Amino acid sequence: MPKKILITGGAGFLGSHLCERLLKNGDEILCVDNLFTGSKQNILHLLSNPNFEFMRHDVTFPLYVEVDEIYNLACPASPIHYQFDPVQTTKTSVMGAINMLGIAKRTKAKILQASTSEVYGDPEIHPQVESYRGCVNPIGIRACYDEGKRCAETLFFDYQRQHNVNIKVMRIFNTYGPRMHPNDGRVVSNFIMQALNDEDITIYGDGTQSRSFCYVDDLIDGMIDFMNSKDGFYGPINIGNPNEFSILELAQNILELTNSKSKLIFKPLPQDDPKQRKPDITLAKSELNFEPKISLKDGLQKTIKYFQNINGGKI
Repeated sequence: MPKKILITGGAGFLGSHLCERLLKNGDEILCVDNLFTGSKQNILHLLSNPNFEFMRHDVTFPLYVEVDEIYNLACPASPIHYQFDPVQTTKTSVMGAINMLGIAKRTKAKILQASTSEVYGDPEIHPQVESYRGCVNPIGIRACYDEGKRCAETLFFDYQRQHNVNIKVMRIFNTYGPRMHPNDGRVVSNFIMQALNDEDITIYGDGTQSRSFCYVDDLIDGMIDFMNSKDGFYGPINIGNPNEFSILELAQNILELTNSKSKLIFKPLPQDDPKQRKPDITLAKSELNFEPKISLKDGLQKTIKYFQNINGGKI
C-alpha cells in the first residue's frame, strides 16, 4: 500500500533524489522546502506527477500534516551556506527537529533524521564508529551546524524515550553527485567548477587531509533501507563510503577526467576543518546489508556531466 511521506529539504541535493526514488516506489510525496539552498529546478520534472506535492515552508515554523513517514533533511549543509546566517542554521536543526518530531508524535509516523558525520567534529579516532562521541568546538564558526545537528540527535532520542516516537538517526558522510549546488564551496563542486572553467584549483592546507566520498545513489539506497529496517533499531548509523582519498588525489582525478588546464594552488586551512573523515560502516553492513557500489571515478564522471550541462557545456 502506498505511503504518505513528508520530505523536508526535498528540493535540495539529497532531498530531490529521495523524492524521485520514493515516487518510483509508488509512494505519495509531500516535499517541503524554503528554497534557501534547495531549488525548484531540482524537482521541476516531478511537479507533473499526481503523487507529488511541493510546499514552500520553513521548518522552523510548525506544520500540520497527516503522514506515515517523515524524512527530515532540511538544513543548509555547506559552510558557505550555513555560516551565512548561523543563528538560522541552528534554529533549522533544533526547531526543525522539534516541529517534525511533533508531527511524528501526533500522527504516529516513523521519522528519520539526516544527521551528519560533522557530529564527530575533528575526530581523534579513525575511522569513525557510531559510539565515538566526537571532538567539536562548541563556539567555533562550524558549531552552528555541528552542534545544531548534535542537539537534533538529542531531541530524537529524548522523543523516543519520553514519547515512544519511532525514530531513525543516520549520520551522513561526504556525498556528491548531480544536483549538488555549484557554488556551495564544498570540495567536489568547487574542484569541478574550477576545472571546467580552467581556473586555478584551490586546495586548503597541503591536500593531505582525507575524505571519503559516497555517490548520491548509494547514499539514498542506504537511507531508504534504514527507514524500512526493523522497528526498535533507532541508530545512530553511519552511511557513507569507506574508500578514503586525500584532497590532492581528488583534485588530480577531476583534472584527469575534465582534461582541464587548471593549476593547483594552496591556501591556509579554515578554522576547525577536520583533518580526516572515514565512516566505519560495520553496523550498516550487518543491519542493512549496505555496501556502496559506485566507484569514485564513475561517480565523478556523472557529476562532471551534470556540471557541464549547467555550466553551458564548458570544459
